[in-house]
Amino acid sequence: MKAWPVQHAKARFSEMLDACLREGPQMVTRRGAQAAVLVPMQEWQRLHATARLSLKELLLMDSGRSDMMVPPRGRLRRRVPHTLT
Repeated sequence: MKAWPVQHAKARFSEMLDACLREGPQMVTRRGAQAAVLVPMQEWQRLHATARLSLKELLLMDSGRSDMMVPPRGRLRRRVPHTLT
């Protein structure tokens, strides 16, 4: 995968697009760090189709479905109400 500095990618976008269609994904860097990737449409559609889960698959997953931290049931003790005397 060829890396294109953002200035070159902007100035030579048509060339970068041709390289993408001919050679595959092209990376764009900003200040030497990886920033984005230009991929051909067929590959994007393939990646997008494989990443999508159905509602049934989501509901049947063993892992949690949210970031909410819920303690396991039965481990916490209930507070005993204080009586006024």
